[in-house]
Amino acid sequence: MPEDPGTETAIADVAQKASAAEIRERFDAAVERFSDLTTGQETIVDAPLILDLVSACAKAVTPDARRILDVGSGAGNYALKLLEQLPDRDVVLLDLSARMLERARERVSAHTSGSVECVQGDMREVGLGDEGFDIVVAAASLHHLRGEDEWRDVFGRIYRTLRPGGSFWIADIIAHEDPRIQGLFWERYGEYLAQVLGTDRRDRMFADIALNDTPRPIGFQVKLLYESGFARVDIVHKSSLFAVLGAIR
Repeated sequence: MPEDPGTETAIADVAQKASAAEIRERFDAAVERFSDLTTGQETIVDAPLILDLVSACAKAVTPDARRILDVGSGAGNYALKLLEQLPDRDVVLLDLSARMLERARERVSAHTSGSVECVQGDMREVGLGDEGFDIVVAAASLHHLRGEDEWRDVFGRIYRTLRPGGSFWIADIIAHEDPRIQGLFWERYGEYLAQVLGTDRRDRMFADIALNDTPRPIGFQVKLLYESGFARVDIVHKSSLFAVLGAIR
């Protein structure tokens, strides 16, 4: 099984990571897999629970929400789960991949009487406007951010685009501060992937993570969320290398 390079090494080697264009090409080729709630989530530990927690918590915190932004929407899985809890809301889908957005629009439009808008672009560059959303969700997308400056900028953008009282929900792969703990969970995650995917696909998955992802520890993200202005931050769930965080403006 490939060894985990460690958080510090991964951060130091960001210049070797895939570019936004390369990530877009990768997801353009994976629309069908990510359009299914089973195959699109199979590499995420506790995926059904995470999907449920994000949507349930968003409803609990912002039950009167009218407008939702899905950052890195992919084929729309999280937007669909949110609409189960909060029907007929307006949804804006933001993603690098035009093909993903086409499928997301098709799927999401069938489940809301509200408007569905697709925005193709990079979360680091797209203008999100001020106080235009009640809920923002970013699922399996923030790990594509590289240096701390990018994380800080994106968190600041999301804070500003939320209305007062609005909520921001993160569901993503994480790293651990201590390399010994990181190594332990990396090994256990490898065992999990071998069970659900087989060893060959597990190894390819680890190669994809090494090329495309720069996950950060929970503490790093919580600190930046508070520094960005959020009034409250909660760690909703953590299992292996995956976590759900919620931040309230």
